[in-house]
Amino acid sequence: MTQPNGPVPRPGILDIAAYVGGEHHGHIRLASNEGALGPSPRAMAAYRDAADTLHRYPDGGSSALRGAIAKRFNLDADRVVCGAGSDEIISLLIRSYAGPGDEVLYSQYGFLMYPIGAKSVGATPVTAPEDGLTASVDSLLARVTPRTKLVFLANPNNPTGTYLPASEVARLHAGLPANVILVIDAAYAEYMNREDYTAGEELVERFPNVVMTRTFSKIYALGSLRIGWAYGPAGIVDVLNRVRGPFNVSNAAHVAGVAAVEDTEFLERSRAHNETWRAWFTAEVQALGLTVHPSVTNFVLVDFKGQAPGKDDAEAARQLLKTRGILVRQMPAYGLPSCLRVTIGTEAEMRAVVDGLKAFLAG
Repeated sequence: MTQPNGPVPRPGILDIAAYVGGEHHGHIRLASNEGALGPSPRAMAAYRDAADTLHRYPDGGSSALRGAIAKRFNLDADRVVCGAGSDEIISLLIRSYAGPGDEVLYSQYGFLMYPIGAKSVGATPVTAPEDGLTASVDSLLARVTPRTKLVFLANPNNPTGTYLPASEVARLHAGLPANVILVIDAAYAEYMNREDYTAGEELVERFPNVVMTRTFSKIYALGSLRIGWAYGPAGIVDVLNRVRGPFNVSNAAHVAGVAAVEDTEFLERSRAHNETWRAWFTAEVQALGLTVHPSVTNFVLVDFKGQAPGKDDAEAARQLLKTRGILVRQMPAYGLPSCLRVTIGTEAEMRAVVDGLKAFLAG
């Protein structure tokens, strides 16, 4: 809180509702979409080995990590830029291309960091209604104005778990003016197995106004190390490299990230685990009479709307789960107060959530 007669922040800063992450004081942490199996053993070994060089500054250009990413995804390493989580990349893009009088556009249930980033630079966040819980290309394009500078599309989307096929993303881009940047936030791309989906790299290759962002915090399970990256046109990557911190990714993050992205066997095991237990959990919760919205990610939205009085309270269900040491994510900040977002965890964790929901519904 600003003190009387003290320094005054720029207009709009105090209008920002600070981002609140998922709770982390619990035995079963399913509130932040962290990887169920933890990090790759190879990544953990690389992290431990980095202890001897903690006194050294990291490579400011993240050369080895950018090279490993480029090799894994068949990209141009010179057009990869790394950051302290994809959150930093998102913030840098907004800071570089938007300001007072500009607009930042995103879908109704998009990631909360988009409006926070917009307000932090004095720009205006603009939302476009979704079709159910899926981003609508037509709604987004209808809200583009001469003031629009960036359009953010989380694909797949957090917190709804839905996605747009590549054809729809291409249609969105085709409808944007050339001076508007389309940012495809593909944080959950590694969980996808749909033939009509791409993370957006093909659009980055063809156009000067498309950026794809990715993260190591989800399937790679390196959230505490804060590693994100973007693939973009040379001009935008040059801008990001000018405004980012000179050592924004630590050496421990570098080496763990390289090992993680190279361990494709562990990634496939993580993806298979997620497919199995997302399907199991969805079926079990639906059998209880609750709605589970379809998801292609490592989380699902459980909806309590339509339940009998007293059983339609998502927050009461969350609190009961919390008494059992189970943390899941409340959704009022996203405009989905009747829902809980539940990360797919281990077998034991998912069984514990089902048991907790049974107890809640039984009263």
